[in-house]
Amino acid sequence: MAKIDGPWDLTIFDQGNQAKVFVSNVLNGTVVRLDVAVSEDGVQIKGATQIASGYAFRGDPAALVVGPSGLAYDPQRDVLYVASTVDNAVFALFGAGNTKHDSGKGVLIYADNADLHGPLALALGPNGDLFTANGDAINADSKQPSEIVEFTTQGRFVAQLSVDPAQGAHLDLHFRRRGATSCVLPRSMTMCRTSPFGGFHSTTQDAETGFVARLHIYRIPNCIY
Repeated sequence: MAKIDGPWDLTIFDQGNQAKVFVSNVLNGTVVRLDVAVSEDGVQIKGATQIASGYAFRGDPAALVVGPSGLAYDPQRDVLYVASTVDNAVFALFGAGNTKHDSGKGVLIYADNADLHGPLALALGPNGDLFTANGDAINADSKQPSEIVEFTTQGRFVAQLSVDPAQGAHLDLHFRRRGATSCVLPRSMTMCRTSPFGGFHSTTQDAETGFVARLHIYRIPNCIY
């Protein structure tokens, strides 16, 4: 059975009485899927499969350790997207929810040194695009600190925005459903400084589906340990 070794991020596909938990391991450059059963008695691991490997990883004087990090799962297509910080790239693992085999790094979908600076967190937006938070531990650019980058799952750049003047300010990001709103924003992100915790959020409504979501960006100075 595959083992967890330095869990750095995870994403969960909740199916009620069962779930798939994907974990990126920063100490060995792998991704593991845990298949779990959920009942009144608790959570039971039914299986653990290493579904990806080969991502670069190492210790880092500024970030402690860097390697495969952010994960985003698309259950409709059964694709897991992996942000590999040291590789400065994002990969796609097709069939991630059911495979019994290690697919290596998967398929490279986005690698652009002009826009990526050590991708850390990763989220799948309501418009189908991917959003990544750059940690600046790799390929840092003082003119592009702490950027959120949006790109399609086919690897086409969409937008970017620096949300902090300091480098390495990002910790995590995610989308959350919220109530309907009368405004319709573009399908790309629009940031504003109105988070009650001093961070940022982006409110987005898809013009075609009407889906409304809020992108939350968590900054290291605002973490509570």
